[in-house]
Amino acid sequence: MRQVLGILALLILPLTAMAAELGDDGLHKTDWMRDTFKDLNEDLAEANAEGKRLMIIFEQRGCIYCTKMHKEVFPTEPLNTYLKENFFVVQLNLYGDIEVTDFDGEVLTEKNAARKWGMLFTPSMLFMPEDVPEGQTAMQAAVAMMPGAFGKGTTLDMLTWVAEKRYELDNGEDFQRYHARMIQERSDGTYD
Repeated sequence: MRQVLGILALLILPLTAMAAELGDDGLHKTDWMRDTFKDLNEDLAEANAEGKRLMIIFEQRGCIYCTKMHKEVFPTEPLNTYLKENFFVVQLNLYGDIEVTDFDGEVLTEKNAARKWGMLFTPSMLFMPEDVPEGQTAMQAAVAMMPGAFGKGTTLDMLTWVAEKRYELDNGEDFQRYHARMIQERSDGTYD
């Protein structure tokens, strides 16, 4: 009986470790999200010190698309590992009241930051460059934005495109062309 319980524990433990839990604010919490003071200049400096890219993710309580991402996309491999190794993720609540300090120095609530930056969908991910010019907002400085829920392949392709700074290449391959090429290279019968 102990052996059976031991085997069950070994099978269940990895699944529970990967599952995102809901926090008191109703948002999904993962081990790759950072709990910071939400001063974006400080977050960027910390991300750079760790050799990671700053990603800001907006979510909201009860968002079925956020749930889909946290249950079906983010916990899958290689996505989960890629996020942990390459991104410093700060979560913001589309309707939250926690103070955020934008790169331009303005202090505002999460919901006012969402309005200022034109966030309309959850989840939405903003990807920051390693250096933000003085006076720019997060939205002005972002190298890419991913509004809404996407499949595993699209999400991994966006993370890779940002982490590899493919947006800086002068080869005519914007994200959509890169993603189309990756779909062909995967050639697994999916369009994601």
